[in-house]
Amino acid sequence: DDKGEEIFADKIGLMLARDLSRLHPNATFVVDVKSTGLYKTDAVLKANGAETVYWKTGHSYIKRKTAEIGALAGFEKSGHFFMAGDLGHGYDDGLVAAAAVLAMLDRNPGKTLSELKAALPDAWTSLTMSPHCSDETKYEVLDKLVAEYVKLGEEGGSICGRKIVEVITVNGARVHLEDGSWVLVRASSNKPELVVVVESMRSADDMRDLFRQEMKPRLAAHGVTDYNQEI
Repeated sequence: DDKGEEIFADKIGLMLARDLSRLHPNATFVVDVKSTGLYKTDAVLKANGAETVYWKTGHSYIKRKTAEIGALAGFEKSGHFFMAGDLGHGYDDGLVAAAAVLAMLDRNPGKTLSELKAALPDAWTSLTMSPHCSDETKYEVLDKLVAEYVKLGEEGGSICGRKIVEVITVNGARVHLEDGSWVLVRASSNKPELVVVVESMRSADDMRDLFRQEMKPRLAAHGVTDYNQEI
């Protein structure tokens, strides 16, 4: 941004969605399962009638889903943006994405990029953690973890004192909690690893608790303990 601070792609996508949803009420956006939970809870998107669909990580999946459901745009956390309709042709073109950001700034002449970012609600997102799990076993282990989370959700279970309100299973298990926080476990599509991400709407310490008190022991119960990095 104008202060030299990095803005991750899912937050840029949210800023664009906020701006575009004013111009296109009741628009639908597609984001991948590693993206911030603010798409679900953001008051601006709700006020503009916007709907967000969480889908499989991978630019081909997001591109296909965006076209399939007629979404206005798709945003992948890795930085692939798909602008549809009058905004673009639906594929991940970097120049079109850059133009969309410039158009957003043009429509908000009194605000800098850092100010648009500061207007977003607070959310503390972990780095992406990739514990080793062999290609021969990772999908079997993941199936067991998904089943556990689905069962926990159906039974009215909770994580770190918060009730589970939704378990999205299109790509592993993304478990949404009543305060908007969430945890994710999925299988890497190209490495012998699982992928773990957590996000807290409370604090950085709570984000670490979601990993250390929930995700880490649950995966360890299935023999998954060797992480490339931890929080």
